[in-house]
Amino acid sequence: MTPITEVEGRRLSLSNLEKVLYPATGTTKGEVLHYYALTAEPLLAQLHDRPLSFLRYPDGPDGQLFFTKNPPPGTPDWVQVSEVPRSSRETGEQVVVQDLPSLMWAANLVVEFHTPQWRVDAPAVADRLVLDLDPGAPATVVECCEVALWLRERLAADGLEAYAKTSGSKGLHLLVPLEPRPSPEVSAYAKGLAVEAEAELGGLVVHRMTRALRPGKVFVDHSQNAAAKTTATPYTLRAGTEPTVSAPVTWEEVEGCGSPAALVFRHDAIAGRLERYGDLLAPLLDPAHAGRLP
Repeated sequence: MTPITEVEGRRLSLSNLEKVLYPATGTTKGEVLHYYALTAEPLLAQLHDRPLSFLRYPDGPDGQLFFTKNPPPGTPDWVQVSEVPRSSRETGEQVVVQDLPSLMWAANLVVEFHTPQWRVDAPAVADRLVLDLDPGAPATVVECCEVALWLRERLAADGLEAYAKTSGSKGLHLLVPLEPRPSPEVSAYAKGLAVEAEAELGGLVVHRMTRALRPGKVFVDHSQNAAAKTTATPYTLRAGTEPTVSAPVTWEEVEGCGSPAALVFRHDAIAGRLERYGDLLAPLLDPAHAGRLP
């Protein structure tokens, strides 16, 4: 029988709790749901008012993976669904997770959470900038950290404050809170930074996606600032071999990173990090930290 759980007055059917989603660690679906319940406060803050795209992996990372923006069949009527612009047509509906019951309903689908750099009340007007630092082997997150430190200083020269998180895969994301600006303007600025980083950091950086250019370098992906693009939401689990998290990190951790393993955080490490550091990305949500794009 599928267990029925009540969360803040909403009845949820939570299925297959003993199912192993991450064979490498034996992590079950029940443990995944427990992780999301423990991290609900900072995750909901990051999800608030942002339309969701889901990467679903209901049978674990070795099973079928599929990306969807549309509300899944059977979405409860108490889960917020909003009309948002779509590149393929004028508008479409997407889920907006605003509370704990909605979060647990979505987590039960087994998903990665992906969000754009804008909110539903201001489509294509970004309130943050993102730079996705993606290493091409044999480069690793260690080289990403070197690039991140240069970008932090470059952004600071423009009066912008950068915050870092792991991608949850092999790279690093930099996030910058902004006074709202149209997405095309943010995209243009981000591309300029990537081009400048390539010029300044010699053979370490590439700003183009062409795979032939990327071995041994860090690709500074600026494209996720486009209004139609999304980035893995802070604190989301990733559909990888292990239950790794896109986890906020301190700049001291970035500066001291000497091996790829130093910036790998699984789901069971996050509660302790929140207890120690609080939400390292809380400034992204504080207008006082929002910088003005040059």
